[in-house]
This record gives sequence, structure tokens and C-alpha cells, in this order.
Amino acid sequence: MTDMPSPDELFARPFFFCGIGGSGMQPLAQILKGRECTVEGSDRSFDQGHTPEKFAALERQGFGLHPQDGSGLVSKDQILVASAAVEDTVPDAKRAKELGCLRLTRAELNSILFNTSGAGLAIAGTSGKSTVTGMLGWILHAVGREPTIMNGAVMKNFVSPERPFASAVVGGQSLYVSEVDESDGSIALYRPAVGVLLNVSLDHKSMEELRQLFGDYLARSRISVINADDEEALALLPHAKEVITFGIEQEKAQIGIVPGTIAEGPLRQAAMVLDRHDGSEHALRLNMPGRHNLSNALAAIAAAVAAGIPVANAVEALAGFEGLARRFDIVGTTVSAITVIDDFGHNPEKCAATLRTLKSHPGRVIAFFQPHGYGPLRQMGDELAETFARELDQGDLTIFSDPVYFGGTVDRSEGSERIVRLIEGHGGDTEYVPTRKAVADRIVSLAKPGDRIVIMGARDDTLSEFARDLFKRLT
Repeated sequence: MTDMPSPDELFARPFFFCGIGGSGMQPLAQILKGRECTVEGSDRSFDQGHTPEKFAALERQGFGLHPQDGSGLVSKDQILVASAAVEDTVPDAKRAKELGCLRLTRAELNSILFNTSGAGLAIAGTSGKSTVTGMLGWILHAVGREPTIMNGAVMKNFVSPERPFASAVVGGQSLYVSEVDESDGSIALYRPAVGVLLNVSLDHKSMEELRQLFGDYLARSRISVINADDEEALALLPHAKEVITFGIEQEKAQIGIVPGTIAEGPLRQAAMVLDRHDGSEHALRLNMPGRHNLSNALAAIAAAVAAGIPVANAVEALAGFEGLARRFDIVGTTVSAITVIDDFGHNPEKCAATLRTLKSHPGRVIAFFQPHGYGPLRQMGDELAETFARELDQGDLTIFSDPVYFGGTVDRSEGSERIVRLIEGHGGDTEYVPTRKAVADRIVSLAKPGDRIVIMGARDDTLSEFARDLFKRLT
């Protein structure tokens, strides 16, 4: 970022988002529009006619949309916001360079908004960030604190006919709640008032790199909120200044669960939350299944406490939390009791959490996994294979398709076939089916009453359409 203007000067200039429909880009564009900035953008999916309802909603909200051919960039005053993965050969990037436009990554722009707010509340960790961001944002909203929320997922509580893709909430400038990403190292840009650390496990970087990034993050946070059940996260506690811990199992966690009080169902759960600061107990009702979501709820409660919200108020608010799109999102159940679930699981820990939630109740699981890129598949393929083989039983089935590919120069020599061979080596039942159409045909031919079919993957909004279309075929 050379010749960076002051925040006031920055936000007075027009913004152009390359990939404005992306899960990380769209909420930032919404926040800037809510602050009366001029915001335009382009998107390859818009050009290709994918997810037309999303782009129609953006146009209704006043965003100028352009083809991704550079034609939307007309002035050096425009600021190009583009993912670090957008190569210089992309027409928008080429045109911005010709004009001399300032270029910011999504994370650079988000960190400026975050660091110039009254207090930034950051959610970090390998898994669960979007859910906890949504939970904490909802708590703060419910108690009248008017937070601005930047999320990578659609928050069902904030969806309206005008905003069907509510992955952001434009509140005041005193509280800014945002997930922060370690995968590209951009977590280093944030200076949190409250820094939440959910877990530390293999995803895009080595464990050594992750420990360094997360340790430094805690050191920059005024108050750290740490998952005491996660050994790697707890080991970083010495980096923190002031700490609130949470955990289901860890008996010393300041925000915990009264032993023996967890009641779990296939769609919801309940438990008694214990505030060890004063010994008080609070009845939590959560409209989401899975032990990982109970842990996520404790994280949001502990973060709310760090922001000055009483535990009782936080617990009460979570009873009204409706969850996120693509986070164990039940598309529907047929009359023959076949359930289709849309899920964002894409790394070993996220996939394991979803599969464990499914396997805690009877019924065969058919898991379709579309890898979110060739690079991530090389980085974590071995662990993914081990996860599917370990979490699923004989009779369950994992189907892998080819990874999502949006173009560019990435090495595509190693694909899903290798992972399928690894799952087989671990004793799991699996199939490699290259195309999505063939996957749908295969699942329809296999499905029988009582099955749970889960559609998993990231970076591809059309997976939700795939899940809905599959459900229609099954009905």
C-alpha cells in the first residue's frame, strides 16, 4: 500500500470491486455503500450468468455492475479492491495499473474499517469464524449496541426482501465485528479491542506459521478470548495481555457448561452455561445442532462479556439466533425422510464437525465434497482423506468431484483422484465422480429413505443451487 491516503480521504473516493459478488467482497461493498461511498464492481459470475438473483439484488441496492473487462475503471481516483489472488493479467487489474489507481486487497480495506472504528471485535481461528461472528453480531444487535458486522456468510437473522444476501450489517462506527483470516496472513493487519481465538489446526498454512500468526494476534489484542478446550489455542495464552477463557470440557474455563446439562437433538440443543466469575448459571437454547456449535456459542458469549454485555443477556439473545446460510443449512427433508444439507465444510476440522453432527443420529450419510481449489487440496488432502475415512462408517459414502477452478495459472496436475485413493487406503467407501451433473445423477440413483445427503465445499456459491436442485429431484 504505497501513498496511502488518510481514512477520511480514502472513503471520499469511489471504489471498484473486482469480484463484487464474492463472499468476502460483497459484505465490504455493502458496508462502504452504507457509509455513502460510491461503489461499483465487476464479477466473472455476473458475466457468465451465474447466481443472477444475487446480482439483481446488488443492482437494486444501487451498485453499478460492469463486465469484468476493465471498462468499469475510468479514473485514477477510483480505488480497486481485489483479492490478492487476482492476477495482474485480469483486465480490471491491468486497467487499474494503466490508470495509476490505488489497489487494496479485501483484507487491507477491512482492516482500515476495523482499526478506525471505536472498538474492533475480531474472530480468528481455523474453523467457526463466520458462525461466531454472526452469533456475536446478533447478541450486540439484540442488546441495542448497533454493531457493524462484516461476515463471510449470509446471516439469516438479518435477511430481508431488500437484502437477501445479508453477510454484512451496517450499524454505527463504535463497534466493528469481523472475522479475520489467517490463511493469507492478513490477520497481522488487525489491532483488536477484543480478539477471539477459536482453534488452531491445519488449513492453508503450516502449524508453525499458524502458531506465530495467532500468537502475535493475541499479543495485539487488548482483551483475548481463548478456547480452553483447544490445546493449540490454550498454549498461546501466554501471548495475551488480559484473557477470558471459554470451554465445554476445560474445568477452569471462565465461561463453561454445567456438567451433565447438555441436551442434544438433530436440529437444536440446550445446556446450562456457567459463569465462573460469579458462579451463576444460565439456560441456553440454541437452534443449531453439534457440539462445535455449542463451543461457538460459548465463544460468542465470552466475547460479549469482554465487550461489557452480561452473560444472561448474551444467552437470552442466542435463543433467537437463526444461524447462517451454508452452515449445516437444511435444504429440506423429503416425504421418504431423505434430508439434504448444504454446508461450508472445506478443511479437515470443519468437515469433521459436520460429519460428527450427522453421525450422532441414525441414518446413512452420503457426503459430496467439491474441493475449493487445487492448492488447498495439495496442502491438506492427506488430512481430508483421513477425516472422511475416520468420521464415516461402513455403508456411508464420500463422493469427490474435481476441484472448483475459476481460471488462472494454478498447477492442476494433482486432483481429487489422489484423495479418493487415500480414503480407500484408510478403509473408507468413496467414489471419484468428475462433474457435478454426474454427481447429482449418482446421488439420485443411490438415495434411499432415511439418508442424509450433505453438500460440502467453499468458494462456489453455485453449490447452494446444486443442493436445492438435488432436493427437487429427490422430491
